[in-house]
Amino acid sequence: MGEQYGFTLDTPIKDLTEEQYHVLFYGTDKKFKLKRDVVRKNYSYTYEKERTFKGLIPLYEYWLSNTNAIWFIEWMEKYTRVKTCQECNGTRLKAEWLAVRIGGLNIDELTKRSISEAYQFFNNLSFGGADQIIAQGIIEEILDRLTFLINVGLDYLTLDRETRTLSGGEAQRIRLATQIGNKLVGVLYVLDEPSIGLHPRDNKRLINTLTDLRDLGNTVVVIEHDEETIRSANHLIDLGPGAGVNGGTVVAEGTVEDIIAEKKSLTGKYLGGVEKIKVPAKRRKQKGYLIIKGAKQNNLQNITVKLPLGVFVCITGVSGSGKSSLIIETLYPALAAAYHH
Repeated sequence: MGEQYGFTLDTPIKDLTEEQYHVLFYGTDKKFKLKRDVVRKNYSYTYEKERTFKGLIPLYEYWLSNTNAIWFIEWMEKYTRVKTCQECNGTRLKAEWLAVRIGGLNIDELTKRSISEAYQFFNNLSFGGADQIIAQGIIEEILDRLTFLINVGLDYLTLDRETRTLSGGEAQRIRLATQIGNKLVGVLYVLDEPSIGLHPRDNKRLINTLTDLRDLGNTVVVIEHDEETIRSANHLIDLGPGAGVNGGTVVAEGTVEDIIAEKKSLTGKYLGGVEKIKVPAKRRKQKGYLIIKGAKQNNLQNITVKLPLGVFVCITGVSGSGKSSLIIETLYPALAAAYHH
């Protein structure tokens, strides 16, 4: 196609004519002759065929709508930008639906509010006569769902927040809140180190959520190293005595006191205070700073941060405070662009 339209794969986009740009991105009904010589060990042949070129945009849309592979979708998303639709202003709703209002708000205005604000709205919402009877059950269900999210510390999130912008801790707590909201009984839940990446404040909320799941009549099995989670468990099974090929044995089981009493248990030695992780006596001094000015991404609100250089730096904060947004989505792309173009 390039031969017929006068461009190559090395021609910069800015140098393409309007016609060349159109056929490359949106295709053409014109057929092109493909000819290729195929050489094998014992034989060879010439492959010839006529076909059209659909264009990069239609091909992209076809691939994206016909794959379930997450890695492929994420790779494809590198070539897209999210833009607000001029017809619906990003609401994805027709004007007729937005014209419907309850308590003075339409559905778009309501979902732009935080979970705590939405709770106050529905808690104060009332109707007259038969409408109140019809709405009562629905409002109670909505308040229950919002309460679960508030109880796991997500009251600051807006209802229209995209899932892909959530932190790992936020997504995990939403899943747990959903399970509590389902009010299932007799279910076995297995969680593999759910406290990873969580701030101690959020850790307590996670434990409260797990105990709520237990109190509904379920069994919760948690694989953990976190001391607070270990001390909150009804029954402990300590595996060891070491890691890797040195593990795989039940060293002790029972209450926290039972684990501490078992002299072979390394976990028990730390729980009992016999073993401790010492704080370093000396620390390395920084060599200047790298400054991030006016960062705005997800939960980041125009903040400026000084990162010390030449030292081991740890970014901490409660779940959803913007740690990943600051480093992975703000600092890394800026450095990659500056040093690797």
